[in-house]
Amino acid sequence: MIRINLLPHREEKRKARRQQFALFSAFVAVVGLVVWFIGHTILAGYVDGQDAKNVFLKQEIAALDKEIVEIKGLREQAEALLSRKQVIESLQTNRTETVQLFNELVRQMPEGVYLKSLKQSGSKINLIGYAQSNARVSTLMRNLEASPYLERADLVEVKAAVLNTRRVSEFNLNVSIERTKAEDSGKPKAGGASNPSGGKP
Repeated sequence: MIRINLLPHREEKRKARRQQFALFSAFVAVVGLVVWFIGHTILAGYVDGQDAKNVFLKQEIAALDKEIVEIKGLREQAEALLSRKQVIESLQTNRTETVQLFNELVRQMPEGVYLKSLKQSGSKINLIGYAQSNARVSTLMRNLEASPYLERADLVEVKAAVLNTRRVSEFNLNVSIERTKAEDSGKPKAGGASNPSGGKP
């Protein structure tokens, strides 16, 4: 009977398998390293790109903030100039308005009515004075209502008083300046009553 020793052949197969396993393991490790390196490079590129975008956005935001501050300063300057312009226009308007107001009060003041004080707050005028009778106060109010410069004569109070040992009526009334009509002085109200010879104390 012939006997064959297979141990060396089996040992060679085991050795070849171990070598193949070692080579496969090394190959897998190398592939893994390559994949990790590629992935790391791609991610690092994304991160660097995002960092560059963030820096660019921060620079643009800083530039926009600076422009916003400059625009705000220009707007404040424009508002200040507009306010000054409005104040100047108001002063010019009020200067002529005051002259027109006194002229109109002289024209509309009936005989026997005298003013003690006159106060203006915006378009509202407060008149305090004396009249020989309540009828003269009513005439004054009608004249003011008919004036092209004045409107809404509102009697606040009328009471008896003594002036230079004479009994008179002391009145307090408000009237408003009709600015839209005052701009067109050539078109007075119809039926307006006036008394060019205002009373003198």
